[in-house]
Amino acid sequence: AREGPARGCSTAGDTPMPTTLTHAVVACGMGGVLTRFRRMPPLFWLLAAGLSMLPDADVVAWPLGIPRGTLWAHRGITHAFPTAALVSYVVARLAFRPLRLPFFWLWGCYFLAMSSHPFLDAFTNGGPGVAFLAPFDDTRYFFPWRPIVVSPIGLDILSRWGLRTMASELVWVWTPTLLLVGMAWLARPRGERRPA
Repeated sequence: AREGPARGCSTAGDTPMPTTLTHAVVACGMGGVLTRFRRMPPLFWLLAAGLSMLPDADVVAWPLGIPRGTLWAHRGITHAFPTAALVSYVVARLAFRPLRLPFFWLWGCYFLAMSSHPFLDAFTNGGPGVAFLAPFDDTRYFFPWRPIVVSPIGLDILSRWGLRTMASELVWVWTPTLLLVGMAWLARPRGERRPA
């Protein structure tokens, strides 16, 4: 679905999104499944988590006065799949030798980690839509079903809205991620469940 009206924003300066930690949890959960839970260097996890949070660097658009809905505004080009492909490529090129991992495999992992961010954002119930295909197409999109309560920057996590956001992400993001990780773990041959 194309972008609809924003809901749930408390002030004009708030920039809605899932909380940063939630993006990192999803990326690391995916990383666990993709690595078959083998012991990976800390750098692997730091880069996966960092890439999953990186798209929200565009929050500087508000104080810089960048108009909402433009290419460089929140959920614009930094949230696009082409950007995720390019950035993850550069990171994988720099990291595959230190990590001693196959380049294309690492690129795929990091592309999925960074792409999970706009994917989650499109499930939120407010804020701007996501420009998945920027800069080739600046259309903003949401998914038809949007159960995740948006979390604005500067959120007081102990406020009523903060608690609603945490509860929403626990139900709609953390629980499915943990279930996926758990099922992947149980699907492994019994001998592979021991730490590598």
